[in-house]
Amino acid sequence: MKNRKISATDLEVSPIVFGGNVFGWTLDSYESFQILNNFIERGFNFIDTANNYSYWKPGNDGGESERILGEWMHRSKNRQEIIIATKVGGRGIHFDKPNSTKKHILEQTDQSLIRLKTDYIDLLQLHYDDGVTEVEETLSAFQDLITLGKVRWAGASNITPERLEESLKASGNHGLPKYQSLQPLYNIYERESFEKSYKDLAEKYNLSVLTYYSLASGFLTGKYRNEQDFSKSARGEGIKKYLNERGFAILKELDEIAYKYQTTPTAISLAWLMHQPQVFAPIASATKIEHLNAFSDAVRIEFNQEDLEKLNEASKY
Repeated sequence: MKNRKISATDLEVSPIVFGGNVFGWTLDSYESFQILNNFIERGFNFIDTANNYSYWKPGNDGGESERILGEWMHRSKNRQEIIIATKVGGRGIHFDKPNSTKKHILEQTDQSLIRLKTDYIDLLQLHYDDGVTEVEETLSAFQDLITLGKVRWAGASNITPERLEESLKASGNHGLPKYQSLQPLYNIYERESFEKSYKDLAEKYNLSVLTYYSLASGFLTGKYRNEQDFSKSARGEGIKKYLNERGFAILKELDEIAYKYQTTPTAISLAWLMHQPQVFAPIASATKIEHLNAFSDAVRIEFNQEDLEKLNEASKY
């Protein structure tokens, strides 16, 4: 497994990130602990969550994912070996719109630290940019948190290309922390937005790209081939938009290449992302221990140029 560094002088992290949105949603605490233990046993060490996960489940209040993750690290006594990424600034039960003000970021980070049972966060990401707050104000919040030792690195997720570049320029002009990472929607089906709007920025500013929806809500696993398959997952209804000629062409190519490598479409989809030069690591979730087999397979796959060209051709837009 090739571990990577989120910046030149810092800790090595695994090339696949576990998406913690399932903790407290489709997995209870016990199931989450089992998945996390197996994930770590396989040599992975990077976990992504957010302060509002998983508020959308009826009865949840937001913060369930961080609480589960914090309790697991507390019981396992492994905080020093784990890379934790979380986010603030998104919507939730108590927040009806994005908020990237300094006051909000500082307050919510303290709440995340309590839930995570830790005194520092490795990567704190702005979940959503509100588009209104001055970027210098937002970055000054990260500056305070880094100075206090509460946060190691800053990152951004849902932000326009214009606001992202404005933020990156402000970092250099005002001596403020620079976003080290970008977390965009990107997978072999949904390529266009990242490749047209963010790819060049990521390269220009040396951003570590962590992709979300890496498996297109599960469509790229291959288990959804028609609308009758929607009952297989809590996310099923969100798959409908992928059931079209292009989607089926992508699944066909994933099936063929998965057969060649004696693995699954999930592993091929993750490996394709890992072969994109701007991608630092894809984020993916799992709800069963056997799902992690695809993670282990993906890090071992080395595509030849022909395989990559076939996948790129099937998914062209």
